Parts: sequence; C-alpha cells; structure tokens
Amino acid sequence: MVCFFCFVISLNKMVIVVKEDVPVKNNIVIPGHEVEVTASRAGGPGGQHVNKASTKITLRWNVHNTTVLTDEQKERVLEKLASELTEEGDVIIHNKESRSQAHNKKAAMKQLGKKIAKALYVKKKRMKTRVPKEAKEARLKEKKRRSEVKKMRQTKIEQ
Repeated sequence: MVCFFCFVISLNKMVIVVKEDVPVKNNIVIPGHEVEVTASRAGGPGGQHVNKASTKITLRWNVHNTTVLTDEQKERVLEKLASELTEEGDVIIHNKESRSQAHNKKAAMKQLGKKIAKALYVKKKRMKTRVPKEAKEARLKEKKRRSEVKKMRQTKIEQ
C-alpha cells in the first residue's frame, strides 16, 4: 500500500517521494506526487535513537499548482489558510509526535487532509424562522392583560 523511496539531500534530511494519496473529503483526494515529504531529525528526549534516526516529517503541498481543486476551491483555501501559507502558496505541516517515521508520516497526511477539508468547508446560510401566529397572538393578549392590571392600580377610588 505504501510505496516510497528516498534519497539523501544532506546529512540530517532526506526527501521521500510519496505514492500514497491524501484523502480530503468526499471525492477530493490529493495525489501523492503533489505532496513533498521531508524527513529530518526530531530532537528532544530519546537518547541515541533521536540523534541517529530521521523521524520528524515535514509535508509541503502547493495550493497554486494542484490539479485536484477548482479555481473557486483554490481561492477559498488561499483565503482561509492565508496566515499558514508560504509566499509560494505552500501548506507546510510538521509532525514529530512518534518515534516512528511511518506513524509521523501517516499523522501528517491525516493532518493535511483535515486542514484542507476545514478550509474548503462552506458554512450554510442561516434560514430565518417565523414566529407562529398563535405565539404572536398569545404575546399580545398577555401584554394587553398586564396593561389592564397596571391601569387598574393607577385609578383612584373616591368615596
């Protein structure tokens, strides 16, 4: 299912070419060839393992160059994720939660899918609800009754 190969760019980073697609929502799936995955050393506690293994995953996906989204969808994603995009229009996601590169890659892919799905979400337009006729009449009837009670308190009785 997961087919990838990697080649070393420098001593502490490697780029992984992913063949795995990223499901976003319904019928939208980001093809694996559009996502650039980079693995690097994660840092933090973990002893010798953390100093040797490249488990931190960085995903990079360009909104402008994608073939999956329509122009309207691209505009929506660019608008909603404007503060999280690079100048070139790349969405960058880092994941270093696990000690396993495969788990981190899977979690980062899921995170990318959720982020794009959230950006593509269109809020439903609110439909105004009508107040039923009976409720209006009951409210007016109660107002009238309270008004009468208050009027009766104001009248002075002369003897």
